[in-house]
Amino acid sequence: MHNYSKEPLHIIKTGAKEIASFTSDQDENIEWSTVESFGEEWRKFHEFDDSEVKKIGDQYFDIVTPIMLNDSSSVLDIGCGSGRWSRYLAKRVKEIEAIDPSNAVFQALKLTEKFNNVRVTKASVDSIPFEDESFDFVFSLGVLHHIPDTEAALIKSVAKVKQGGFFLVYLYYNLDNRSLFFKGLFILSNIVRIIVSRLPGGLKRFSCEVLAIMVYMPFILFSKILYKLPKPFRKLIRFIPLSYYHNRSFQIIRNDSLDRFGTPLENRFSKERIKTMMEQAGLVDVSFSNHEPYWHAVGKKK
Repeated sequence: MHNYSKEPLHIIKTGAKEIASFTSDQDENIEWSTVESFGEEWRKFHEFDDSEVKKIGDQYFDIVTPIMLNDSSSVLDIGCGSGRWSRYLAKRVKEIEAIDPSNAVFQALKLTEKFNNVRVTKASVDSIPFEDESFDFVFSLGVLHHIPDTEAALIKSVAKVKQGGFFLVYLYYNLDNRSLFFKGLFILSNIVRIIVSRLPGGLKRFSCEVLAIMVYMPFILFSKILYKLPKPFRKLIRFIPLSYYHNRSFQIIRNDSLDRFGTPLENRFSKERIKTMMEQAGLVDVSFSNHEPYWHAVGKKK
């Protein structure tokens, strides 16, 4: 594994293993209520079926080639959360350093404990404890849009990629490829998010469970019906909100409901804006997936 570039602020002992912690009040580009919210989320949703993790992981990594990522790659997972993407990659790469500023690191440690090539560390983008240009491949999926200054966080993340290495990112889209209907629904759902995310923990989690059943499930069930109809009817699925979840388990739907409505801070970006930010961070040959989730893209460190 990589050497830390600085001394940990403290060591957290958990069973037979230890987690080095580098987070502190000095970390500026961080919103602590959002960090705490994710710590709660991953305590609640920390068990994942390997087949479903593979199914979703294959979607995020659909634009990643064996040249970009292989068994000689050293990898940095920024904002690892429960550790499911580190688990997804563990058998395919040389080593993974997985970092997260929240207490989700305890779940990540459990989920990846059988892999000797994965190490979990508690750190934010402001306190990444590795030298610049240390990794062949760095990725951050669904994380940097929950940071106050996403662009600054992306620059710090890309700094850890070696020259000629690759960076994969997934950032929430601003529905730039969707109709006015979808954008209107988003405005309404965002108002709900602002209200729900400020509720006390237990009430917030209960509200997100209700939203999963009352909001997500009707759209998803309708999408399932369309998938069973003749091919011409299936084309209508793209016009159905939340159809992305038609083949997801209820566990994933509940998890994403809490993620969507329970998180205090989120930023959203157009495809063009993401491309510009990646290029300004020092990436070239930026390539976007044309498939959901929108938008995820990969670029090469020049």
